[in-house]
Amino acid sequence: MAVLGVQLVVTLLTATLMHRLAPHCSFARWLLCNGSLFRYKHPTEEELRALAGKQKPRGRKERWANGCSEEKPLSVPRDAPFQLQTCPLTAVDALVLRFFLEYQWFVDFAVYSGGVYLFTEAYYYMLGPAKETNIAVFWCLLTIAFSVKVFLTVTRLYFSAEEGGERSVCLTFAFLFLLLAMLVQVVREETLELGLEPGLDSMSQNLEPLLKMQGWDWALPLVKLAIRVGLAVVGSMLGAFLTFPGLRLAQTHHDALTMSEDRPMLQFLLHTSFLSPLFVLWLWTKPMARDFLHQAPLGRMSFSLLSDSAFDSLRLWVLVVLCLLRLAVTRPHLQAYLCLAKARVEQLRREAGRIEAREIQRRVVRVYCYVTVVSLQYLTPLILTLNCTLLLKTLGGYSWGLGPVPTLSPTPPSAHDGPVGPEEDEAQQTAALIAGALGSLLTPLFLRGVLAFLIWWIAACQLLSSLFGLYFHQHLAG
Repeated sequence: MAVLGVQLVVTLLTATLMHRLAPHCSFARWLLCNGSLFRYKHPTEEELRALAGKQKPRGRKERWANGCSEEKPLSVPRDAPFQLQTCPLTAVDALVLRFFLEYQWFVDFAVYSGGVYLFTEAYYYMLGPAKETNIAVFWCLLTIAFSVKVFLTVTRLYFSAEEGGERSVCLTFAFLFLLLAMLVQVVREETLELGLEPGLDSMSQNLEPLLKMQGWDWALPLVKLAIRVGLAVVGSMLGAFLTFPGLRLAQTHHDALTMSEDRPMLQFLLHTSFLSPLFVLWLWTKPMARDFLHQAPLGRMSFSLLSDSAFDSLRLWVLVVLCLLRLAVTRPHLQAYLCLAKARVEQLRREAGRIEAREIQRRVVRVYCYVTVVSLQYLTPLILTLNCTLLLKTLGGYSWGLGPVPTLSPTPPSAHDGPVGPEEDEAQQTAALIAGALGSLLTPLFLRGVLAFLIWWIAACQLLSSLFGLYFHQHLAG
């Protein structure tokens, strides 16, 4: 209990630092408002009036004296040669944006959660407690819950829109990903080693005695079917959540590559970040990843490059590095999005006719007002993948490769195995039975399969939606 007490103290100190330092030392505010992101300012009404060749509007008394009760809105030619001004994005400007406080709180919480996890891992590596609760798991679960909440908040914007077709796009992709999620679970473990089959076998092996005690042994196939259907439904929801982030990522990736034509190193990082979900899919394809590294061909001979435990550790490290790489190229993507205002104005100049001055200002400001939503769409899948990876390491019984690999017990001890005293009432026995059922259900092998499926599925949804978005913006949107 000493280790748990130290972890609780660290948690309380971290929460206090979050409350004290959030207004002054915010990672989310530094990521968005550090002077390196520039936004475009719309032209003022006086500038547009000068380009249109119109005089300053008359006063109210003069208009009434001439018999004019109101003045028509100012309109200018669409090809008017006005220039957009750039200005750095500051924290004062960002405070008025929608969802900025939610964005700042969510990203800062994810950063502090990662700090708690690093401290806990270092503590466990030095002391190696065997039967202590890892409080970092609770922080990672909270971060995953907040990620789903952010997805719901952003997706609700598309469902609340009366026009535009966003709701139909979300529902279409949800049904498509529901079908794909059911098909993925049919793939054999020799091809796609997600670990769902061993996990369900381990769960059923430990849950069967409890069901037989209650006379519910007939419900075991239904439990396995319910878990598979639940995973398919969760996969469908994640696919719907990741549809528009993937479409937005494709657009910002294409624009960021255009803006960095004279920086080959940045272009390489952008390409690697965009294809990182493909690397994640490769890591769980057994013939192309584990089997290839375990029995690498060399002429007529084959030799082993990595053992199974080393490959598991390498896979965890690759996932963390890919998440950090995508975090490192956040600013080029956000800057590419802010430059959409200039692209929209240039597209406006290729049109004929006249347009109201307010409509020009609205088109430029609309891009800036949506930057926090784009930031959430970019960072939330990254944070969700990273925390699922950390949970896979901790709950799945893996190792970072820096120490011995923990051994997994095939049958974890349950609460009903202990001595039952005569003074225990019915409520305590029921609580012990529920705890034993949960312990038998959430085995390490089962958690390995579920978390590996979630990580692989998030990468698959990101890859499919971003590739479709890349095709859409290059061939269909024009």
